[in-house]
Amino acid sequence: MTGRWIFQLSADPIPALARSADQALSYFTRRDLLGQSVESVDVLWNAAEVIRLIRKQKPDGSWRYEGIKGNSVPGQNYSLLETFRNLRILVEMYGINRKHPIMVKAADYLFSCQTDEGDIRGIIGNQYMPYYHGAILELLIKSGYQDDPRVIAGLEWLLSMRQEDGGWIVPAQAVPPGQRTPEFWEGTPVMPERNRPHAHLATGMALRAFAAHPDYRRRQEVIRAGGCLKARFFKSEVYNDRRTPDYWLKFQYPFWWTNLVNALDSLSCLDFSAKDEDISRGLAWFYAHQEKDGLWPTGYDKGRTALANRRWIGLAICRVLKRFSSSTSAK
Repeated sequence: MTGRWIFQLSADPIPALARSADQALSYFTRRDLLGQSVESVDVLWNAAEVIRLIRKQKPDGSWRYEGIKGNSVPGQNYSLLETFRNLRILVEMYGINRKHPIMVKAADYLFSCQTDEGDIRGIIGNQYMPYYHGAILELLIKSGYQDDPRVIAGLEWLLSMRQEDGGWIVPAQAVPPGQRTPEFWEGTPVMPERNRPHAHLATGMALRAFAAHPDYRRRQEVIRAGGCLKARFFKSEVYNDRRTPDYWLKFQYPFWWTNLVNALDSLSCLDFSAKDEDISRGLAWFYAHQEKDGLWPTGYDKGRTALANRRWIGLAICRVLKRFSSSTSAK
């Protein structure tokens, strides 16, 4: 059965999701939106996409990047980037967890990229990457590694890297472009200048790790970071990456860069209320922009995956609306 959240919408999104032949989308729609009893998630693990990725996984647990490497960051670990990209699909769309060998091998590889400081490093050379680090931890937590000491070390490292305002930056963003030489990318990582304003790109991605963790999501430092994120809705990024406000409305699933959907998804897990002024303003966008079939524009309307992305984003938005509909606390 559906909850009261659906009656606040101008159109019912469930039929558009149910029409999909995607077994995984149907599974999560029935489980998360309709509250139906479903089989164990491992029923999805024989899907063609899962089998394809199993076959492409390397013996060390990583995946090989097959894209163009022009204009790359010196020392960039493309295998780490590709492993993150594929794990998003496996964990978020097929519910892969540590009971599956593919996840165990992938986790071993990810942890092999963790430094003694606690951070996972390599996608931007030897420089700190709190944003990717947080997004990778989110996948590890969701797949059953929330109590692993290496995950805890990673979460503690993230907390230690916050700005004075409570959010995060990518420290390399604060370095003038002319100084980002090959030696810079491969050299000693620069520390964040703590008095700089946070980057909502970095804050949103880092926060997803804490939102996924049943204990850390309650920490006051995390709630404060959530306050930083929601205050930036629809505003320009302070730094150059994905700077213009329209990036708030560029939605992709599984999640990658910070946008309105995944920001609200994290904040709903931190128990922020729909009564909060910033949250209410974010939710209002979805009520105002629902299309006739019950789904929403994604900002990515072309390409072979556009329709599938739109349906999965529809599921993600419905999850957010459902959580906030049942929220009673006010922060």
